Amino acid sequence: MDLLKSFIDIFLHLDIYLGGVINEYGALTYAILFLIIFCETGLVFTPFLPGDSLIFAAAAFAALGALNIALLIFVILVAAILGDALNYLIGNKLGHKLIERENRFIKKEYIDKTHGFYEKYGGKTIVIARFVPIVRTFAPFVAGISDMSYNKFLSYNAVGAALWVGIVSMAGYFFGNIKFVQENFTTVVLGVIFISILPGVIPVIKNKFSKKTAV
Repeated sequence: MDLLKSFIDIFLHLDIYLGGVINEYGALTYAILFLIIFCETGLVFTPFLPGDSLIFAAAAFAALGALNIALLIFVILVAAILGDALNYLIGNKLGHKLIERENRFIKKEYIDKTHGFYEKYGGKTIVIARFVPIVRTFAPFVAGISDMSYNKFLSYNAVGAALWVGIVSMAGYFFGNIKFVQENFTTVVLGVIFISILPGVIPVIKNKFSKKTAV
């Protein structure tokens, strides 16, 4: 329970903790950010790691001169692409075995939800999923299980990563240091997360309304 509270505290106060990391580790901060984003996108066991909010916060610090925005975007973009590539390979080589063992870290509802995205959007799921926490981590894993062509996957992977990193980092860079945002950072972070899940929520809502109308 204490570990969970600590994680939530760090997650909701990234501006404070990330500032401390930058002050303590300097240029090594880029490596730390790379590792977190790589694990969040590349390891099916760690969908709980911060993604959107971390990029937003890091870009806000870049606007203050604490980080180089061009280097930051490059590092995170590479981490996101390599992370998805690793996740695809894990799904392709070990996916069925991991699911059959009923691993507590790979919840069936996550797999089912991601399959739902594939049924609706096809290969574009890889791009759309970048903006949906949890699904973002499981989409490449499911693509690997489904034996999607790697070349096809790689193109969607690169496009999705570029859009995700570009949009979220630019939002943090240009809006992260507005006085209102600084004073209400927790609320803004939650808002970023909410906006990021809209692509997944809207189809569900539309589907429910269409079913009600049909009845």
